[in-house]
Amino acid sequence: MPVSSIPSKYGIGTFSRQAYEFIDLLEKAGQSYWQILPLGPTGYGDSPYQSFSTFAGNPYYIDLETLIEEGCLTEEDCVKCDFGDNDRYIDYEKIYLSRFNVLKTAFRNSHPEQETAFLDFVEENSYWLDDYALYMAVKNSFDGISWSEWDEDIKLRRPEAMKKYREEYAEEVEFYKFQQYLFAKQWFALKDYANKKKIEIIGDIPIYVAFDSADTWANPELFQLDDTLTPTAVAGCPPDAFSATGQLWGNPLYRWEYHSETEYAWWMKRIAYCYKLYDVVRIDHFRGFDEYYSIPYGDETAEFGHWEKGPGYDIFKTMKAQLGNKAVIAEDLGFLTDTVIKLVKKTGYPGMKILQFAFDSREESDYLPHNYVKNSIVYTGTHDNDTTVGWYTQLNRKDKAFARKYLHIRGSKDAHWAFIRAAMSSVSDTCVIPMQDYLGLGTEARINMPSTLGTNWKWRMLPGEFTQELAERIYDMTRLYSRI
Repeated sequence: MPVSSIPSKYGIGTFSRQAYEFIDLLEKAGQSYWQILPLGPTGYGDSPYQSFSTFAGNPYYIDLETLIEEGCLTEEDCVKCDFGDNDRYIDYEKIYLSRFNVLKTAFRNSHPEQETAFLDFVEENSYWLDDYALYMAVKNSFDGISWSEWDEDIKLRRPEAMKKYREEYAEEVEFYKFQQYLFAKQWFALKDYANKKKIEIIGDIPIYVAFDSADTWANPELFQLDDTLTPTAVAGCPPDAFSATGQLWGNPLYRWEYHSETEYAWWMKRIAYCYKLYDVVRIDHFRGFDEYYSIPYGDETAEFGHWEKGPGYDIFKTMKAQLGNKAVIAEDLGFLTDTVIKLVKKTGYPGMKILQFAFDSREESDYLPHNYVKNSIVYTGTHDNDTTVGWYTQLNRKDKAFARKYLHIRGSKDAHWAFIRAAMSSVSDTCVIPMQDYLGLGTEARINMPSTLGTNWKWRMLPGEFTQELAERIYDMTRLYSRI
Protein backbone atom coordinates (compact mmCIF):
# COMPACT_ATOMS: atom_id res chain seq x y z
CA MET A 1 0.00 0.00 0.00
CA PRO A 2 1.40 3.43 -0.91
CA VAL A 3 2.14 5.90 1.88
CA SER A 4 -0.25 8.28 0.11
CA SER A 5 -3.11 5.81 0.74
CA ILE A 6 -2.84 5.86 4.53
CA PRO A 7 -5.83 7.53 6.19
CA SER A 8 -4.76 10.81 7.78
CA LYS A 9 -5.80 14.41 8.12
CA TYR A 10 -5.03 17.08 5.54
CA GLY A 11 -5.79 15.28 2.29
CA ILE A 12 -3.10 12.65 1.74
CA GLY A 13 -1.40 9.82 3.61
CA THR A 14 1.63 10.92 5.63
CA PHE A 15 4.09 9.68 8.25
CA SER A 16 1.33 10.25 10.78
CA ARG A 17 -0.11 8.55 13.84
CA GLN A 18 -2.30 6.55 11.43
CA ALA A 19 0.83 5.22 9.69
CA TYR A 20 2.08 3.90 13.05
CA GLU A 21 -1.34 2.37 13.69
CA PHE A 22 -1.18 0.70 10.27
CA ILE A 23 2.13 -0.89 11.25
CA ASP A 24 0.58 -2.05 14.55
CA LEU A 25 -2.16 -3.80 12.57
CA LEU A 26 0.40 -5.37 10.21
CA GLU A 27 2.15 -6.79 13.26
CA LYS A 28 -1.16 -8.11 14.60
CA ALA A 29 -1.80 -9.66 11.17
CA GLY A 30 1.52 -11.51 11.34
CA GLN A 31 3.08 -9.66 8.42
CA SER A 32 6.82 -9.34 7.77
CA TYR A 33 6.82 -6.74 4.97
CA TRP A 34 5.14 -3.51 3.96
CA GLN A 35 5.67 -2.76 0.27
CA ILE A 36 5.31 0.87 -0.83
CA LEU A 37 5.63 2.87 -4.05
CA PRO A 38 8.58 5.22 -4.77
CA LEU A 39 8.82 8.01 -2.19
CA GLY A 40 10.09 10.78 -4.49
CA PRO A 41 8.47 14.19 -5.05
CA THR A 42 5.90 13.82 -7.80
CA GLY A 43 5.73 15.90 -10.94
CA TYR A 44 3.60 15.73 -14.08
CA GLY A 45 0.61 13.41 -13.68
CA ASP A 46 1.33 12.91 -9.96
CA SER A 47 3.14 9.66 -10.75
CA PRO A 48 5.76 8.42 -8.28
CA TYR A 49 7.58 7.09 -11.36
CA GLN A 50 8.05 10.63 -12.74
CA SER A 51 9.83 12.34 -9.87
CA PHE A 52 11.78 15.60 -9.66
CA SER A 53 14.60 13.65 -7.99
CA THR A 54 15.61 10.03 -7.53
CA PHE A 55 17.06 10.89 -4.09
CA ALA A 56 14.60 13.41 -2.62
CA GLY A 57 11.47 12.54 -0.63
CA ASN A 58 7.94 13.73 -1.31
CA PRO A 59 7.16 16.72 0.96
CA TYR A 60 3.47 15.77 0.80
CA TYR A 61 4.28 12.89 3.18
CA ILE A 62 5.57 15.17 5.96
CA ASP A 63 3.10 14.87 8.83
CA LEU A 64 1.72 18.27 9.80
CA GLU A 65 0.39 17.07 13.15
CA THR A 66 3.94 16.18 14.19
CA LEU A 67 5.00 19.72 13.28
CA ILE A 68 2.15 21.08 15.42
CA GLU A 69 3.40 18.97 18.36
CA GLU A 70 6.94 20.28 17.79
CA GLY A 71 5.73 23.88 17.81
CA CYS A 72 6.59 24.66 14.18
CA LEU A 73 2.92 25.05 13.25
CA THR A 74 -0.41 25.71 14.90
CA GLU A 75 -3.58 23.80 14.16
CA GLU A 76 -5.00 27.04 12.78
CA ASP A 77 -2.15 27.19 10.21
CA CYS A 78 -3.28 23.82 8.89
CA VAL A 79 -7.04 24.12 9.17
CA LYS A 80 -7.18 27.35 7.15
CA CYS A 81 -5.67 25.54 4.14
CA ASP A 82 -7.87 23.60 1.70
CA PHE A 83 -6.44 20.10 1.29
CA GLY A 84 -9.68 18.68 -0.12
CA ASP A 85 -12.51 17.02 1.78
CA ASN A 86 -12.66 13.55 0.21
CA ASP A 87 -11.29 10.85 2.52
CA ARG A 88 -11.31 8.31 -0.33
CA TYR A 89 -9.42 10.18 -3.07
CA ILE A 90 -6.50 12.63 -3.06
CA ASP A 91 -7.04 16.05 -4.66
CA TYR A 92 -3.48 16.69 -5.86
CA GLU A 93 -4.19 20.22 -7.08
CA LYS A 94 -5.39 21.29 -3.65
CA ILE A 95 -2.49 19.51 -1.96
CA TYR A 96 -0.02 21.29 -4.26
CA LEU A 97 -1.57 24.71 -3.66
CA SER A 98 -1.69 24.28 0.13
CA ARG A 99 1.11 22.00 1.32
CA PHE A 100 4.07 24.20 0.38
CA ASN A 101 2.47 27.28 1.95
CA VAL A 102 2.02 25.58 5.30
CA LEU A 103 5.51 24.05 5.15
CA LYS A 104 6.91 27.53 4.43
CA THR A 105 5.23 28.69 7.66
CA ALA A 106 6.90 25.81 9.53
CA PHE A 107 10.24 26.76 7.94
CA ARG A 108 10.00 30.38 9.06
CA ASN A 109 9.06 29.29 12.59
CA SER A 110 11.88 26.75 12.90
CA HIS A 111 15.21 28.53 12.25
CA PRO A 112 16.81 25.27 11.03
CA GLU A 113 20.17 26.97 10.43
CA GLN A 114 20.57 26.93 14.24
CA GLU A 115 19.89 23.19 14.51
CA THR A 116 22.90 20.87 14.51
CA ALA A 117 20.88 17.90 13.20
CA PHE A 118 19.73 19.93 10.19
CA LEU A 119 23.28 21.13 9.42
CA ASP A 120 24.58 17.55 9.69
CA PHE A 121 21.82 16.30 7.36
CA VAL A 122 22.64 18.98 4.77
CA GLU A 123 26.35 18.15 4.85
CA GLU A 124 25.84 14.37 4.70
CA ASN A 125 23.47 14.61 1.72
CA SER A 126 25.12 17.48 -0.15
CA TYR A 127 26.03 15.21 -3.11
CA TRP A 128 22.38 15.29 -4.22
CA LEU A 129 20.65 17.81 -1.96
CA ASP A 130 22.50 20.91 -3.20
CA ASP A 131 21.48 20.29 -6.81
CA TYR A 132 17.92 19.29 -5.92
CA ALA A 133 17.23 22.33 -3.72
CA LEU A 134 18.69 24.75 -6.29
CA TYR A 135 16.80 23.02 -9.11
CA MET A 136 13.48 23.41 -7.29
CA ALA A 137 14.16 27.05 -6.40
CA VAL A 138 15.11 27.91 -9.98
CA LYS A 139 12.16 25.94 -11.34
CA ASN A 140 9.82 28.03 -9.17
CA SER A 141 11.45 31.24 -10.44
CA PHE A 142 10.54 30.14 -13.99
CA ASP A 143 6.92 29.35 -12.99
CA GLY A 144 7.47 25.60 -12.97
CA ILE A 145 8.56 25.06 -16.58
CA SER A 146 11.01 22.29 -17.45
CA TRP A 147 14.73 23.07 -17.00
CA SER A 148 15.16 22.57 -20.75
CA GLU A 149 13.23 25.85 -21.24
CA TRP A 150 15.18 27.91 -18.69
CA ASP A 151 17.53 30.70 -19.70
CA GLU A 152 20.55 29.18 -21.36
CA ASP A 153 23.09 30.21 -18.71
CA ILE A 154 21.36 28.31 -15.89
CA LYS A 155 20.09 25.55 -18.16
CA LEU A 156 23.73 24.81 -19.00
CA ARG A 157 24.83 25.34 -15.37
CA ARG A 158 27.41 28.01 -16.18
CA PRO A 159 29.35 28.89 -12.99
CA GLU A 160 28.36 32.56 -12.93
CA ALA A 161 24.68 31.63 -13.33
CA MET A 162 24.87 28.97 -10.62
CA LYS A 163 26.42 31.53 -8.25
CA LYS A 164 23.83 34.17 -9.13
CA TYR A 165 20.82 31.90 -8.55
CA ARG A 166 22.24 30.44 -5.33
CA GLU A 167 22.61 33.94 -3.92
CA GLU A 168 19.33 35.33 -5.26
CA TYR A 169 17.23 32.38 -4.07
CA ALA A 170 19.23 31.42 -0.98
CA GLU A 171 16.17 31.36 1.29
CA GLU A 172 14.16 29.25 -1.17
CA VAL A 173 17.08 26.82 -1.53
CA GLU A 174 17.24 26.53 2.25
CA PHE A 175 13.47 25.91 2.35
CA TYR A 176 13.79 22.90 0.03
CA LYS A 177 16.62 21.51 2.13
CA PHE A 178 14.44 21.95 5.21
CA GLN A 179 11.64 19.94 3.56
CA GLN A 180 14.04 17.08 2.90
CA TYR A 181 15.29 17.20 6.48
CA LEU A 182 11.73 16.90 7.81
CA PHE A 183 10.95 14.10 5.36
CA ALA A 184 14.03 12.09 6.35
CA LYS A 185 13.52 12.69 10.08
CA GLN A 186 9.91 11.50 9.98
CA TRP A 187 10.44 8.63 7.52
CA PHE A 188 13.38 7.10 9.37
CA ALA A 189 11.44 7.29 12.64
CA LEU A 190 8.54 5.42 11.03
CA LYS A 191 10.84 2.86 9.39
CA ASP A 192 12.63 2.29 12.69
CA TYR A 193 9.26 1.69 14.37
CA ALA A 194 8.36 -0.89 11.71
CA ASN A 195 11.75 -2.62 11.92
CA LYS A 196 11.47 -2.92 15.71
CA LYS A 197 8.21 -4.78 15.13
CA LYS A 198 10.10 -7.06 12.68
CA ILE A 199 8.39 -5.53 9.64
CA GLU A 200 10.71 -4.67 6.78
CA ILE A 201 10.01 -2.07 4.11
CA ILE A 202 10.02 -3.09 0.44
CA GLY A 203 10.80 0.01 -1.61
CA ASP A 204 10.70 0.60 -5.33
CA ILE A 205 13.44 2.00 -7.56
CA PRO A 206 12.26 3.02 -11.05
CA ILE A 207 14.84 2.11 -13.67
CA TYR A 208 14.52 5.56 -15.29
CA VAL A 209 14.49 9.12 -13.98
CA ALA A 210 12.27 11.90 -15.31
CA PHE A 211 13.67 14.24 -17.96
CA ASP A 212 12.40 17.21 -15.97
CA SER A 213 14.36 16.34 -12.85
CA ALA A 214 17.35 17.53 -10.86
CA ASP A 215 19.08 14.27 -11.85
CA THR A 216 19.01 15.01 -15.58
CA TRP A 217 19.76 18.73 -15.21
CA ALA A 218 22.72 18.14 -12.90
CA ASN A 219 24.14 15.07 -14.70
CA PRO A 220 23.46 15.39 -18.45
CA GLU A 221 26.50 13.26 -19.24
CA LEU A 222 24.64 10.21 -17.85
CA PHE A 223 21.93 10.36 -20.51
CA GLN A 224 21.45 10.18 -24.27
CA LEU A 225 21.25 13.94 -24.88
CA ASP A 226 22.63 15.98 -27.78
CA ASP A 227 24.76 19.15 -27.61
CA THR A 228 21.68 21.25 -26.81
CA LEU A 229 20.73 18.81 -23.99
CA THR A 230 17.75 17.55 -25.97
CA PRO A 231 17.13 13.79 -25.76
CA THR A 232 18.08 11.83 -28.85
CA ALA A 233 15.81 8.96 -27.82
CA VAL A 234 13.41 8.19 -24.95
CA ALA A 235 12.10 5.21 -23.03
CA GLY A 236 8.92 3.20 -23.41
CA CYS A 237 7.50 -0.18 -24.41
CA PRO A 238 6.61 -1.50 -27.87
CA PRO A 239 3.05 -2.22 -29.04
CA ASP A 240 1.49 -5.32 -27.48
CA ALA A 241 -1.88 -6.86 -26.67
CA PHE A 242 -2.55 -4.12 -24.13
CA SER A 243 -1.62 -1.12 -26.31
CA ALA A 244 -1.67 -0.99 -30.11
CA THR A 245 0.74 1.96 -30.18
CA GLY A 246 2.91 0.89 -27.24
CA GLN A 247 3.75 2.97 -24.16
CA LEU A 248 5.66 6.23 -24.60
CA TRP A 249 7.13 7.01 -21.17
CA GLY A 250 9.38 9.83 -22.36
CA ASN A 251 12.20 9.29 -19.83
CA PRO A 252 15.75 9.95 -21.05
CA LEU A 253 17.77 6.82 -21.79
CA TYR A 254 21.14 6.10 -20.20
CA ARG A 255 24.54 6.30 -21.88
CA TRP A 256 25.43 2.88 -20.59
CA GLU A 257 28.98 3.01 -22.01
CA TYR A 258 29.66 6.07 -19.82
CA HIS A 259 28.21 4.36 -16.74
CA SER A 260 30.40 1.33 -17.41
CA GLU A 261 33.52 3.54 -17.71
CA THR A 262 32.76 5.12 -14.32
CA GLU A 263 32.05 1.72 -12.71
CA TYR A 264 28.41 2.78 -12.41
CA ALA A 265 29.34 5.40 -9.81
CA TRP A 266 26.04 7.30 -10.04
CA TRP A 267 24.04 4.07 -9.94
CA MET A 268 25.96 2.84 -6.89
CA LYS A 269 25.18 6.09 -5.03
CA ARG A 270 21.55 5.79 -6.06
CA ILE A 271 21.20 2.17 -4.96
CA ALA A 272 23.14 2.72 -1.72
CA TYR A 273 20.75 5.54 -0.83
CA CYS A 274 17.79 3.24 -1.53
CA TYR A 275 19.12 0.84 1.08
CA LYS A 276 19.06 3.63 3.63
CA LEU A 277 15.39 4.23 2.83
CA TYR A 278 14.29 0.60 2.47
CA ASP A 279 15.20 -2.90 3.61
CA VAL A 280 14.37 -4.61 0.30
CA VAL A 281 14.38 -2.95 -3.12
CA ARG A 282 12.11 -3.87 -6.01
CA ILE A 283 13.91 -2.90 -9.22
CA ASP A 284 11.28 -1.72 -11.68
CA HIS A 285 11.42 -2.78 -15.36
CA PHE A 286 14.28 -5.23 -14.82
CA ARG A 287 14.22 -6.16 -18.49
CA GLY A 288 15.69 -2.75 -19.31
CA PHE A 289 19.06 -3.81 -17.89
CA ASP A 290 19.24 -6.60 -20.45
CA GLU A 291 17.74 -4.72 -23.39
CA TYR A 292 15.97 -1.37 -23.47
CA TYR A 293 13.44 0.00 -25.94
CA SER A 294 14.65 3.17 -27.66
CA ILE A 295 12.07 5.50 -29.23
CA PRO A 296 13.17 8.42 -31.44
CA TYR A 297 12.68 11.70 -29.58
CA GLY A 298 9.66 13.59 -30.85
CA ASP A 299 7.64 10.53 -31.86
CA GLU A 300 4.05 10.71 -30.63
CA THR A 301 3.75 6.95 -30.09
CA ALA A 302 6.08 4.06 -29.24
CA GLU A 303 5.48 2.24 -32.54
CA PHE A 304 8.80 2.98 -34.22
CA GLY A 305 11.31 2.21 -31.48
CA HIS A 306 13.94 -0.51 -31.47
CA TRP A 307 15.78 -2.61 -28.89
CA GLU A 308 19.31 -1.79 -27.69
CA LYS A 309 21.61 -3.77 -25.41
CA GLY A 310 21.72 -2.72 -21.76
CA PRO A 311 24.56 -3.25 -19.26
CA GLY A 312 23.50 -6.82 -18.48
CA TYR A 313 25.03 -8.56 -15.49
CA ASP A 314 27.94 -6.11 -15.29
CA ILE A 315 26.01 -3.53 -13.23
CA PHE A 316 24.85 -6.17 -10.73
CA LYS A 317 28.35 -7.64 -10.50
CA THR A 318 29.58 -4.14 -9.61
CA MET A 319 26.73 -3.68 -7.14
CA LYS A 320 27.51 -6.93 -5.34
CA ALA A 321 31.21 -6.09 -5.20
CA GLN A 322 30.68 -2.56 -3.85
CA LEU A 323 27.53 -2.88 -1.74
CA GLY A 324 27.45 -6.58 -0.84
CA ASN A 325 24.58 -9.01 -1.34
CA LYS A 326 21.43 -6.95 -0.94
CA ALA A 327 17.79 -8.08 -0.88
CA VAL A 328 16.35 -7.36 -4.34
CA ILE A 329 13.09 -8.15 -6.13
CA ALA A 330 13.40 -8.22 -9.92
CA GLU A 331 10.30 -6.83 -11.64
CA ASP A 332 10.49 -9.28 -14.54
CA LEU A 333 6.95 -8.90 -15.89
CA GLY A 334 5.89 -8.59 -19.52
CA PHE A 335 7.35 -10.42 -22.51
CA LEU A 336 10.63 -12.01 -21.43
CA THR A 337 13.36 -13.04 -23.85
CA ASP A 338 15.78 -15.88 -23.19
CA THR A 339 18.52 -13.35 -22.39
CA VAL A 340 16.55 -11.53 -19.69
CA ILE A 341 15.50 -14.86 -18.14
CA LYS A 342 19.20 -15.81 -18.01
CA LEU A 343 20.04 -12.41 -16.46
CA VAL A 344 17.49 -12.80 -13.68
CA LYS A 345 18.75 -16.32 -13.00
CA LYS A 346 22.39 -15.19 -12.94
CA THR A 347 21.72 -12.44 -10.41
CA GLY A 348 19.90 -14.89 -8.17
CA TYR A 349 17.18 -12.33 -7.51
CA PRO A 350 13.60 -13.56 -7.14
CA GLY A 351 11.19 -12.57 -9.89
CA MET A 352 7.50 -11.75 -9.61
CA LYS A 353 4.47 -13.99 -10.10
CA ILE A 354 1.10 -12.29 -10.63
CA LEU A 355 -2.03 -14.38 -10.13
CA GLN A 356 -4.15 -12.11 -12.31
CA PHE A 357 -1.94 -13.08 -15.27
CA ALA A 358 -2.57 -16.80 -14.74
CA PHE A 359 -6.12 -17.44 -15.82
CA ASP A 360 -6.07 -17.54 -19.60
CA SER A 361 -8.25 -20.52 -20.53
CA ARG A 362 -6.51 -20.83 -23.92
CA GLU A 363 -3.08 -21.84 -22.65
CA GLU A 364 -0.96 -23.06 -19.74
CA SER A 365 0.57 -20.12 -17.87
CA ASP A 366 3.79 -19.73 -15.89
CA TYR A 367 1.74 -17.62 -13.49
CA LEU A 368 -0.41 -20.56 -12.34
CA PRO A 369 0.72 -21.46 -8.81
CA HIS A 370 1.60 -25.07 -9.62
CA ASN A 371 4.31 -23.73 -11.98
CA TYR A 372 6.03 -21.46 -9.42
CA VAL A 373 9.57 -21.85 -8.17
CA LYS A 374 10.54 -21.19 -4.56
CA ASN A 375 12.77 -18.21 -5.43
CA SER A 376 9.91 -15.89 -6.37
CA ILE A 377 7.52 -13.29 -4.96
CA VAL A 378 3.81 -13.93 -5.53
CA TYR A 379 1.23 -11.14 -5.79
CA THR A 380 -2.48 -11.28 -6.50
CA GLY A 381 -1.92 -8.06 -8.49
CA THR A 382 0.28 -4.96 -8.55
CA HIS A 383 -0.34 -1.20 -8.49
CA ASP A 384 -0.68 -1.34 -12.30
CA ASN A 385 -3.46 -3.96 -12.17
CA ASP A 386 -7.10 -3.58 -11.30
CA THR A 387 -8.00 -4.87 -7.84
CA THR A 388 -8.69 -8.61 -7.77
CA VAL A 389 -12.42 -8.01 -7.23
CA GLY A 390 -12.56 -5.52 -10.11
CA TRP A 391 -10.53 -7.78 -12.40
CA TYR A 392 -12.49 -10.94 -11.52
CA THR A 393 -15.82 -9.19 -12.12
CA GLN A 394 -14.76 -8.29 -15.66
CA LEU A 395 -13.23 -11.64 -16.65
CA ASN A 396 -14.69 -13.21 -19.77
CA ARG A 397 -16.86 -16.26 -19.28
CA LYS A 398 -14.27 -18.93 -20.19
CA ASP A 399 -11.46 -17.42 -18.12
CA LYS A 400 -13.75 -16.98 -15.13
CA ALA A 401 -14.90 -20.60 -15.41
CA PHE A 402 -11.25 -21.70 -15.48
CA ALA A 403 -10.43 -19.57 -12.41
CA ARG A 404 -13.47 -20.87 -10.52
CA LYS A 405 -12.53 -24.46 -11.27
CA TYR A 406 -8.83 -24.01 -10.46
CA LEU A 407 -9.48 -22.16 -7.19
CA HIS A 408 -12.63 -24.05 -6.21
CA ILE A 409 -14.69 -20.84 -6.05
CA ARG A 410 -18.38 -21.45 -5.31
CA GLY A 411 -19.77 -17.91 -5.09
CA SER A 412 -18.51 -14.45 -5.95
CA LYS A 413 -18.88 -12.80 -2.53
CA ASP A 414 -15.50 -13.90 -1.12
CA ALA A 415 -13.77 -14.79 -4.39
CA HIS A 416 -10.84 -12.48 -3.57
CA TRP A 417 -10.02 -14.66 -0.56
CA ALA A 418 -9.63 -17.66 -2.88
CA PHE A 419 -6.92 -15.74 -4.77
CA ILE A 420 -5.24 -14.69 -1.53
CA ARG A 421 -5.31 -18.31 -0.35
CA ALA A 422 -3.76 -19.49 -3.64
CA ALA A 423 -0.94 -16.96 -3.24
CA MET A 424 -0.37 -17.82 0.42
CA SER A 425 -0.34 -21.57 -0.22
CA SER A 426 2.09 -21.40 -3.15
CA VAL A 427 5.77 -22.37 -2.87
CA SER A 428 6.93 -18.78 -3.48
CA ASP A 429 9.25 -17.64 -0.70
CA THR A 430 7.34 -14.39 -0.23
CA CYS A 431 3.70 -13.42 -0.70
CA VAL A 432 2.60 -9.77 -1.05
CA ILE A 433 -1.09 -8.84 -1.17
CA PRO A 434 -2.37 -5.36 -2.12
CA MET A 435 -4.37 -3.84 0.73
CA GLN A 436 -7.38 -3.32 -1.55
CA ASP A 437 -7.57 -7.10 -2.07
CA TYR A 438 -7.64 -7.77 1.67
CA LEU A 439 -10.41 -5.17 1.89
CA GLY A 440 -12.31 -6.78 -1.01
CA LEU A 441 -12.63 -3.50 -2.94
CA GLY A 442 -13.51 -3.15 -6.62
CA THR A 443 -12.21 -1.08 -9.54
CA GLU A 444 -12.96 2.14 -7.65
CA ALA A 445 -9.88 1.35 -5.54
CA ARG A 446 -7.48 0.85 -8.44
CA ILE A 447 -4.18 2.72 -7.97
CA ASN A 448 -3.01 3.13 -11.58
CA MET A 449 -4.07 2.43 -15.13
CA PRO A 450 -0.90 2.58 -17.27
CA SER A 451 -0.77 5.08 -20.16
CA THR A 452 -3.57 7.20 -18.72
CA LEU A 453 -3.59 10.53 -16.86
CA GLY A 454 -5.96 12.20 -14.45
CA THR A 455 -7.39 9.42 -12.29
CA ASN A 456 -4.31 7.60 -11.00
CA TRP A 457 -2.46 7.49 -7.65
CA LYS A 458 -5.49 8.87 -5.79
CA TRP A 459 -7.02 5.99 -3.82
CA ARG A 460 -6.93 6.12 -0.01
CA MET A 461 -7.97 3.67 2.65
CA LEU A 462 -10.77 5.07 4.82
CA PRO A 463 -10.31 5.54 8.57
CA GLY A 464 -11.31 2.35 10.39
CA GLU A 465 -11.42 0.26 7.20
CA PHE A 466 -8.50 -1.96 8.30
CA THR A 467 -10.15 -3.50 11.36
CA GLN A 468 -8.88 -5.72 14.17
CA GLU A 469 -11.13 -8.47 12.79
CA LEU A 470 -9.50 -8.22 9.36
CA ALA A 471 -6.03 -8.30 10.93
CA GLU A 472 -7.02 -11.50 12.77
CA ARG A 473 -8.31 -13.08 9.56
CA ILE A 474 -5.08 -12.24 7.75
CA TYR A 475 -3.10 -13.65 10.68
CA ASP A 476 -5.02 -16.93 10.63
CA MET A 477 -4.35 -17.50 6.93
CA THR A 478 -0.72 -16.41 7.23
CA ARG A 479 -0.19 -18.85 10.08
CA LEU A 480 -2.10 -21.64 8.29
CA TYR A 481 0.43 -21.57 5.45
CA SER A 482 3.47 -21.19 7.75
CA ARG A 483 4.28 -17.64 6.64
CA ILE A 484 4.48 -16.17 10.17
